[in-house]
Amino acid sequence: MTVTQQLLAETESVCPVCLQTLTAQRVAEDDNIYLIKLCPEHGLFKTILWRGLESYRHWGKRGSRAARPPVCETTVKHGCPHDCGLCPDHLQHTCCVLLEVTQRCNIKCPVCFASATDDNTDPSLAEIETWLRLLLAHGSKVNLQLSGGEPTMRDDLPQIIVLARSLGFDFLQLNTNGIRLAKENGYAQRLADAGLDCVFLQFDGVSDAVYKHIRGARLLDLKTAAIDHCAEAGLGVVLVPTLVPGVNVGEIGEIIDFALARVPAVRAVHFQPISYFGRYPAPPADADRLTLPEIMDEIEAQTEGKVHAADFSPGSAENAYCSFSGKFFVGKDGALRPSAEPAANACCGGDDTTSACGCGVPSRGDDALRARQFVAAHWITPEQRETSDEQCAGIDVASLDAFLATRQHSFCISAMAFQDAWNLDLERLRECFIHVVSPDRRIVPFCAYNLTAISGESLYRHPACAEA
Repeated sequence: MTVTQQLLAETESVCPVCLQTLTAQRVAEDDNIYLIKLCPEHGLFKTILWRGLESYRHWGKRGSRAARPPVCETTVKHGCPHDCGLCPDHLQHTCCVLLEVTQRCNIKCPVCFASATDDNTDPSLAEIETWLRLLLAHGSKVNLQLSGGEPTMRDDLPQIIVLARSLGFDFLQLNTNGIRLAKENGYAQRLADAGLDCVFLQFDGVSDAVYKHIRGARLLDLKTAAIDHCAEAGLGVVLVPTLVPGVNVGEIGEIIDFALARVPAVRAVHFQPISYFGRYPAPPADADRLTLPEIMDEIEAQTEGKVHAADFSPGSAENAYCSFSGKFFVGKDGALRPSAEPAANACCGGDDTTSACGCGVPSRGDDALRARQFVAAHWITPEQRETSDEQCAGIDVASLDAFLATRQHSFCISAMAFQDAWNLDLERLRECFIHVVSPDRRIVPFCAYNLTAISGESLYRHPACAEA
């Protein structure tokens, strides 16, 4: 069969063996888009990026939202991705920052971004305060995600939350497997009382077979109990499935139904197609990858048209090919109605420059700020939003979305495709707005921080931490 090949763009990537920066091309072959690169020492690499040429072109029409960070800590010496800190070549403000408060974990997942270990040398509260003050020196109070390892392994987690609140950070989220939230009565309430806003809950499916395959343990009952305890404490919950082809893609619709049955405690589902970090004996095959348009199509098919692929749009600040999101209202009958407001728009709508309610959130211009405000407004429970609603009391109820929002619950569905050494596109990486504070006090884009060679060697994580 003859394959029609078309060069779409020149970019840069890295060699999955040695991590050296390489020239790369985005190429369309019939209806698929690939990243192709050649390392002089280690040969040719070709990886699927996107399935569907028409949707790829449509998605790219949003264009770049580049806005250089106000503060850069490192200089350009070796080129992206080797100078992160952030360096002057980075093209986007910070939206969300992960603080890895421990490398310890209470399960051993075969799939793990964090390469969790048994190392019990946690950063001190004083060191965490140093990280927080570093972020403040960069000019804005970003959204914080407390991560790990498993952050609930730290008994002083409530103190960390109180510390961040005392320094003025407005939105705190906990990235967790939910085990301690499920098992320890009153724990969710302690975190809520300390000032936690939202739980970013690892949630891969609605069957124990999925958890056994991806996490190595049967966890569904614990996940459900964790959600129940968060609901009792008034904590918003975002379900975060890691999607693995051949394992849990067929449960996408059931995950959404599970979430909708638990609205308003569950605020969103945020899908993450698997990325390949750590040690691998061979490059992942294209069949091992799930692209964003395929997830949107699966959502439409598995919800039997309750949600349509056309309901989604690219994220507001990051590179258009990094993510999709959609905002919906859930009626009393459980039906979903798409919002006329894009899922990363200003919290209250408005014109192109200011928000309608005068709360100071721009709807264009500072897109990273807009994204931060959207997450803070929609990933917490309605009870937590009362203060924000009071701030928006002057809203024009002629807006149908604003009017119905007082009578229905909002619900978000989104996805983000993280990059690994095989599909890393440095054009995307330079527009990353999810960052990690590294132990040596640098601010590093998420995909660069987790990047590993096929051997497990890392640019930014300690090499000993990398695992399959």
